[in-house]
Amino acid sequence: MSPSARTAAPREVPALTAPRRPRLPRVSERVLANGLRVVAVRRPTVPLVHLRLRIPSATRRAHDLARTELVAQSMLLGTDRRSEEELAETLQAMGGGLRASGDPDGFTLSGEALAAELGGLLEVLGEVLGGATYPRRGVERERVRLAEHGRLQLSQPPSAAADAWAARRYGEHPYGRRIPRPEEVLDVAPGSLRSAHGRRVTPDGGVLVVVGDVTPGRALDLVERHLAGWSATHRSESVPRLPDLETGPLLLIDRPGSVQANLRFGGDAPDLSHPSYAAVQVADAIFTGLFSSRLVANLREDKGYTYGSYSVMRHQRAGSSLAVGVDVATDVAAPALVETIYELGRMVTLPPEPAEVDAAVQYLTGTAVLGAATQSGLADRLLHLLVRGLDVTWLRDHPARLATVDPAQVHAAAADLFASGRLVWTILGDAERLQGPLATVTEVTTLAPA
Repeated sequence: MSPSARTAAPREVPALTAPRRPRLPRVSERVLANGLRVVAVRRPTVPLVHLRLRIPSATRRAHDLARTELVAQSMLLGTDRRSEEELAETLQAMGGGLRASGDPDGFTLSGEALAAELGGLLEVLGEVLGGATYPRRGVERERVRLAEHGRLQLSQPPSAAADAWAARRYGEHPYGRRIPRPEEVLDVAPGSLRSAHGRRVTPDGGVLVVVGDVTPGRALDLVERHLAGWSATHRSESVPRLPDLETGPLLLIDRPGSVQANLRFGGDAPDLSHPSYAAVQVADAIFTGLFSSRLVANLREDKGYTYGSYSVMRHQRAGSSLAVGVDVATDVAAPALVETIYELGRMVTLPPEPAEVDAAVQYLTGTAVLGAATQSGLADRLLHLLVRGLDVTWLRDHPARLATVDPAQVHAAAADLFASGRLVWTILGDAERLQGPLATVTEVTTLAPA
């Protein structure tokens, strides 16, 4: 390398360009006679096809989550035509797979295969939906596995803290349970799952998304061929109304001997279609949704109290919520709470700097585009929108709404989202060490371990 090259001034990094207007995929749609809504999109980037099926099936009480998850985890244990092993071999031969999950709002089935195998994948899906057998031995195995998984999750402070916050916010509502209790799982009778499937795994109100290297019209025809016979006599139930938001003092859930304190706080949030949603997203990003956010900069970079904070925005059938998590060592829990309250106060009382808004908008716009860039990402995003009454135009219109958000709008959104009267607070940790220090900061109510 020449001396002149070594001493040359560094080149200036070019400024970010304006984000491109997203190109919307062409969507073909059909509603089957059984009530299933089907949406197909051609995305020929790779020779694969992805399926996402959402089945609305509300639970009525928090402890019903155990049965919901066990139904989902046992759905692929065999059909009236194929055993569990035969199902797995058939899917493997297609270069694909099929998975099921459950939550208080219903069931989701996700699958993929080589594009040429779409018909075969739909045939297997139709078998599972209409003829899952729930063999006793397999269900008993899954029941033990799910109970052990729940026990492990509840032993992990971050998971237990999120579950405790949900219980504080929602009580006995189905949303009040994030993790099924092991004893509730083991109490589910294996013989009850087949009838539960018949009642709850129904096409009425369901949404199926097909994305991949396929011709949409042909994809819709294949879906109709394989799923038109899926029927049920039951209709999906409505979700119970959310309980009123009750804030109250900070709830300290005792976890004797814990070396960590897990703070969770948050409240209700607007849904995706609300006019303020873009500003709310930006406010959340500025507060703690980015790694360069205010709360992270304070607690991690300045004070060294934690590796970082994070937020989770959930959009469920009965309503949306925002919850923030901060995990710190027990001896700095009270100082971390002080700094958190201080940063909330800044968000509520003062508008953000324009540069903060610009950075948040750039990040949110980029992640929105990246999230729908792949076949699987587009399938996930479309399903998320469709089940909430939106459509593909949201992918184009929401980045435009983000681009118009200004500091005054973010301030107004933050004043509503982070107002003290709208926040539910919990902290999981050793009450003997935390009660006194926390009480110097705010009012505290202590809950003994279960």
